[in-house]
Amino acid sequence: MLWRKLSEMVDLRMTKILLSVLLASLSLPAMAAPPEVNLATTLASLLLVIMLILVLGWLLKRLRLPSIQGDNNMKIVKQLTVGQKERILLLQVGDEQLLVGVTQHNISLLNKLEQPLPEPVVTRPEFASQLGKILKNDAKTK
Repeated sequence: MLWRKLSEMVDLRMTKILLSVLLASLSLPAMAAPPEVNLATTLASLLLVIMLILVLGWLLKRLRLPSIQGDNNMKIVKQLTVGQKERILLLQVGDEQLLVGVTQHNISLLNKLEQPLPEPVVTRPEFASQLGKILKNDAKTK
């Protein structure tokens, strides 16, 4: 019985010692000097990230990527830019084709086509061939 109490006291003291050593070792990095912060580098990095976001947003707006939803009932067959924010669109709605004028403030039906125009066949080269051409052009310029 005495042995058990003595053993528990030693275990308790060892636990306290180990805990205090662990806590002391964890607090050492907190006592270290903080890293030097260069304000110019930080601001330049922030400006670079903001410019990258703006450029990517402008590119996405310019590319006019097709909608992710993939609605087959209505799509833009062709578009013609006639001003900075004005376009003429040829829409395919079901079996009909509509000619629509789009401005910044208005969308107007210009004509309903009696004879639908054939849809242009868009052939996209494979990604691997496009990447190969870009890499070859890049290698030639070096």
